[in-house]
Amino acid sequence: MSKHVFLTGPPGVGKTTLVQKACEALVSSGVRVEGFCTEEVREGGRRVGFDVVTMTGERGHLSRIRDDAAASCGRREYMVGQYAVDLPSFEGLALPLFRNVGAVDGGSRKVFVVDEIGKMELFSQSFIRAVRQTLDSSACTILGTIPIPKGKPLGLAEEVRSRRDVKVFAVSKENRNAILQDILATLQECLKHTT
Repeated sequence: MSKHVFLTGPPGVGKTTLVQKACEALVSSGVRVEGFCTEEVREGGRRVGFDVVTMTGERGHLSRIRDDAAASCGRREYMVGQYAVDLPSFEGLALPLFRNVGAVDGGSRKVFVVDEIGKMELFSQSFIRAVRQTLDSSACTILGTIPIPKGKPLGLAEEVRSRRDVKVFAVSKENRNAILQDILATLQECLKHTT
């Protein structure tokens, strides 16, 4: 029995867009949606980093292209490719969302969005713990995204992929417009079992 839904697929295939569309549909059907999405930040047509955006519209840095000014501060840097991960900013915005996730508000059904469980986010041990606890909690259904496995597997992403209570949808350019209904139908099924 699936309890959580995760999307996987290559970068830029439209996973976050699908998550956002699913959230709109869920909200309009009366389901509470909490959590966060990761959005790319562009300046002059060039991607300069990623932000974390909560479902209530708060926004904070996840990463930026590393500039040498930041490098000379001497603080420990978490790098993914050319991006320096802003761990304090990410944790400051994302972790409090998990704290309230177990709070059942009058038994109302809830979907918690985790977009994404990727390399940048996994520098945070607190985030990893919070995701595991939320996966195991019965208070909500998670709608999340994980990268496709390439190179060294990401521990938590692979853990999610192999869980029996997780349904994983592989998103491709061919199916991304048709798959939304399947995702929503699966989420509605999951929600029936979380109350």
